[in-house]
Amino acid sequence: MFKGHFLHNLDSKNRISIPSKLKRFISPAAENTLVLTKGVGLDEVGHCIDLFPKDLFATIEENLSKLNQYNKNHARFIRVFLHSAEEQTMDGQSRVIIPPHLLEYAKIEKDVLILGSLNKIEFWNPVIYEQYEKASLDSFEDIAENVMQINGQIS
Repeated sequence: MFKGHFLHNLDSKNRISIPSKLKRFISPAAENTLVLTKGVGLDEVGHCIDLFPKDLFATIEENLSKLNQYNKNHARFIRVFLHSAEEQTMDGQSRVIIPPHLLEYAKIEKDVLILGSLNKIEFWNPVIYEQYEKASLDSFEDIAENVMQINGQIS
């Protein structure tokens, strides 16, 4: 599982290196290929880019295929999510190219905050991520209490 955070810079060809502490969790089944797509942030603050190893993205596609394509919200999500998805193979230096449309979506110009987020990696504009953190109305402790409560017990 991906975890931790790192601050890197885009190079002149819109490439970024995947930190070795994250790369080690990419299985050989992914064939050094990542799928990049739109991530979820806050509309009023900004968004991120999600990166999934190719083998894990196959599971997401399987889950998407179970959605009702005649439900307008399901259909829209499938369209937007897959329309933006692009496979990128890491080069010998563990770099991937970030497509211009995703850089624009996430408002990333040079600095990139890289976050490990369980089964995916997220790329954020560091300023937008800070705004995202500040925009939460609840404290981390309140969120933890609500999210981590299982059957009336904190785990």
